[in-house]
Amino acid sequence: MSDHRHSISFIKISLSSSVFIVSFIAAMVLGAADTSLKEVWFAIFSSRSSESITMLRELRLPRELGALLVGAGLSVAGAIMQGLTRNPLADPGLLGLTAGANAALAVTLAFLPALNYFGIMIACFIGAAIGAVMVFGIGALKQGGFSPIRIVLAGAAVSAFLFAIAQGVGLYYKISKDVSMWTAGGLLGTTIGQLKLLFPFIAGGLVVSFLLARQLTILSLNEELAVGLGQKITRIKSILFVVIILLTGASVSLVGNMAFIGLMVPHIVRAVFGTDYRSVLPMSAVFGAAFMLIADTLGRTINAPYETPVAAIISIMGLPFFLIIVRKGGKELV
Repeated sequence: MSDHRHSISFIKISLSSSVFIVSFIAAMVLGAADTSLKEVWFAIFSSRSSESITMLRELRLPRELGALLVGAGLSVAGAIMQGLTRNPLADPGLLGLTAGANAALAVTLAFLPALNYFGIMIACFIGAAIGAVMVFGIGALKQGGFSPIRIVLAGAAVSAFLFAIAQGVGLYYKISKDVSMWTAGGLLGTTIGQLKLLFPFIAGGLVVSFLLARQLTILSLNEELAVGLGQKITRIKSILFVVIILLTGASVSLVGNMAFIGLMVPHIVRAVFGTDYRSVLPMSAVFGAAFMLIADTLGRTINAPYETPVAAIISIMGLPFFLIIVRKGGKELV
């Protein structure tokens, strides 16, 4: 029986990894300028040069690596939020984090226009934290305030407020175009330099979350049980909250507002791998990366040579998913 379960798990992991690899290859090959597998190979693993290879190496490869990091980061952040709050509707984009990061980004561009990308990323971390504190602060004003629906409503209100601030700052200081480059949610113009700054934060956040996966599983089931097992709940929650801020802030600094990916992917992973976060978190990273790669590929190909915003594609898929979860939750979500 145990061998049978291990075989099934191995097949699931193999299929998931295959989906990720195929998604990455498709993202590299397809686009306004289609290329061949051979050119993709040369772009990644050799120093050969041609017009197509240079395009792949300097434009498409950084873009898809960015999609990979952002997809993994937002998906794991969503999974952690759902586990910590035991809220099936939790998502960085729905609970004010991405809106806070966007508002911080707009303020930074207005008042510190010469700030480099690292400074912008730090501003996004701060903004994401402010957004989260505002949402959960409002949720905590009333007894029983952390119910899923109430938190989502608070997230919607805070997100609207923070997006209004971002738009107002953009209009007043005449930087709306610059702000829109992020808030539209896209990977166009991603550079290797940005990825070098982004990678340590997202990779570090992922590693820490994987190390705390067992504790998160227990917390997601029963907080009293976690206390009984000797877990230091406050410390674990604090560390995981910081991880969420790092993953979300770093992602928003690259692509802007990106709702729903952190909502959808963890639910899909749980349906396939179960509720143990030792499986949910790493597989959310894999599925999230593949999902973002597919969305970016669609954005570049469905109306080529023009780009369709990735955020719009994900929202089209995410809104029905959100409504299904609300309907499925029924009275339990109130």
